Amino acid sequence: MSLQRLTALRALMASQPTKLAAYIVPTADAHHSEYIAPVDARREWISGFTGSAGTAVVTASHALVWTDGRYYTQFEKEADLTLWTLMKQSLPDTLSVEAWLSTNLTEGDVVGVDPHTMTREEWTPLQTTLTRSKMKLLPVPNNLVDEARVQLSDPPPTRPSNQIIALPIKYTGKTAGEKIKELRKKIAEKKAFALVVTALDEVAYILNLRGSDIDYNPVFFSYLVITPATTVLFWSSGSLPDAVTEQLKEEGVKIDARPYSNIVPYLQELAKHEAAGGGRSVWLSSEASEAIHRAASGCEVVDQPLTLVSEVSPVALMKLVKNQVELEGFRNCHVRDGVAVVRFLRWLHEQVDSNQTITEIQAADKLLEFRKDEADFMGPSFETIAGAGANGAIIHYSPSRGGPQVVINQRDMFLLDSGGQYKDGTTDITRTRMMNRSPSSEQRDAFTRVLKGQIAIGSALFPVGVKGNVLDSLARKALWDVGLDYAHGTGHGVGHYLNVHEGPTGISWRPYPHDPGMKPGQILSNEPGFYKVNEYGIRHEDLVEIVAITKDSDHPRAKNLIGDYDGRGVLGFNTLTMVPHQRECVDVTMLDDLELSYLNEYHNRVLSVLRPILKDRGLRQDLEWLQRECQPIARE
Repeated sequence: MSLQRLTALRALMASQPTKLAAYIVPTADAHHSEYIAPVDARREWISGFTGSAGTAVVTASHALVWTDGRYYTQFEKEADLTLWTLMKQSLPDTLSVEAWLSTNLTEGDVVGVDPHTMTREEWTPLQTTLTRSKMKLLPVPNNLVDEARVQLSDPPPTRPSNQIIALPIKYTGKTAGEKIKELRKKIAEKKAFALVVTALDEVAYILNLRGSDIDYNPVFFSYLVITPATTVLFWSSGSLPDAVTEQLKEEGVKIDARPYSNIVPYLQELAKHEAAGGGRSVWLSSEASEAIHRAASGCEVVDQPLTLVSEVSPVALMKLVKNQVELEGFRNCHVRDGVAVVRFLRWLHEQVDSNQTITEIQAADKLLEFRKDEADFMGPSFETIAGAGANGAIIHYSPSRGGPQVVINQRDMFLLDSGGQYKDGTTDITRTRMMNRSPSSEQRDAFTRVLKGQIAIGSALFPVGVKGNVLDSLARKALWDVGLDYAHGTGHGVGHYLNVHEGPTGISWRPYPHDPGMKPGQILSNEPGFYKVNEYGIRHEDLVEIVAITKDSDHPRAKNLIGDYDGRGVLGFNTLTMVPHQRECVDVTMLDDLELSYLNEYHNRVLSVLRPILKDRGLRQDLEWLQRECQPIARE
């Protein structure tokens, strides 16, 4: 099928009004979403590679996919390697997409891409590089992969337009009207006449609405345009449910709802109207698509295109710092999520210890059952990663329901990365368990080094405003000391009953380009790991809240403070996740006194918080298991 699909795409490239020497297929929808709906899974369809990140480039003689180290093993298992070449973008010697194109194409060649699938940030450097090489980047309005699918009688599915719900203020802590008022003030300060919001989680956040158009992400396909006098939502056919309209009205928002497909002509008409008047600028995120940038400027409909303010979205910065209601929701939902995960781990060990046949899929399904018992649970926050043995070394592995099922055996190191969407917050947790509780010395060493890295982040102090990449090496040091590493970032932002991965802040060896610096009230993950390909994987992940620290704070390093970074202020992390680590996998001789105290105090806190809940609910076996897991670890 891969050859048939490539052949169809190449024929379309050759038959365009301007023949295309190359066609780029990003993993993207029109909203720069990290996870995409099946209708937008074009790179997956053309290449067979199902990983959540990567860019395909097809020429008459080459087919390549650029992806990062999380997916190398997965690509080699899924793609037809006689047709497709893996470009390992994490390696310093790998050419970038633009460098490869400028090197392998010839002068005068034209490269095509659907402008809805590429951001202005991505478009501009690519265009610059190709122009310098006397090549051209051409926006192709009709997606050629979609056309190839139709030709092969495998058309893309219909774009989802599922029910949307209003999230009450008891969960959000701020009305939609208050948020829009703040944004209008910022629009005036920018001397712009409109703010165009294209990211789906930003639209959902502003309006206090949630949906289900993309699996695991409570968002809905939409655009929002805010002017000093109007709030225009482009969604589905343009007809909102009465309950949604009523809540928006109660929260001080008069919404003008229009069909989703009308966004480009609306922006073009807006540009024509403004060009004939004051010619003021339009404000939008630099991560908005090239198609939206072109429509907002009116470049195809006016003689003098409008000026665009294209930069980090003010909505992204607004929702990055959670309000007190959202923070309390995060704390509470992690307690309930901890109960569910503890119950699952107890059940899993019991089943495996008694030689029951439990597959990875069955484990994921059972965990979902436990989460469904918890209040305000709305569904998983991503597809559960349940990797036994070698599968744990595939960083973004998820078990498949088709084909042979992998059984979790006593000899397996089992990596479980999962999360829940709750009305009051979002969770994301990874725990690694040696099912027979007897890891090898190598596994115990790796487990402990990863844990030391997580503790280094969890116990760190740092100045207000420091960027996340500054902290990344703390998590890696214990691994780096012996020549080990992991091919992913250490932490990502997390949305409030929104996307489990949220920018613009994160902790990674690569700087986040729009990271504004850390402030109290942000939620991040803390997740170092180690992966021995074809054998096992280890990852420890907690969610943490950034908090202000003084000498009197309950923090392992607070008492040693002698300054506050010359008045900048001191920050640290408060761990939200409530699930113990496996004691048998910890080499206590590798922990210093602070690390050992940190781990024991964490386990004591987990037990003290969860014990009364398990007791009140009559979950005696789960409580007994938790008490064993949280026993203090002592030096011999």
